[in-house]
Amino acid sequence: MSSDSHTWNLVYLQLAIEELGHRVINLGACVPDELLVDECLRVRPGLVVVSSVNGHGFIDGMRLIAQLRARPELAETPVAIGGMLGIAGPDGQRSQNLLRAAGYTAVFDDGARMPAFRSFVEQLDVSVNA
Repeated sequence: MSSDSHTWNLVYLQLAIEELGHRVINLGACVPDELLVDECLRVRPGLVVVSSVNGHGFIDGMRLIAQLRARPELAETPVAIGGMLGIAGPDGQRSQNLLRAAGYTAVFDDGARMPAFRSFVEQLDVSVNA
């Protein structure tokens, strides 16, 4: 996410996805939306995963998914978001429902367990590049 300068969460997700047998392209922290969209258009990933630990995941995520879904080439690409999605802490289903309605395939609010994320990745019938 463009406003999130944290890296360890991204490394952890990369390792978890690689353990499931997928190749990962980790763009790192503070990735501008335009760069992420351009890389998705270039690579055509089987899954895009974005994560936030700074509490701005909902705001950044809503802006990002609009840009991804605006591109016809990426309209069907699975996109997952997770982490600390709001600065007030998890607000339950409201944020998750809004993010799904905006176009996210899966939403993992702070406190969601890794087994749920792993299960999601395992159920995808695609080769994953996150």
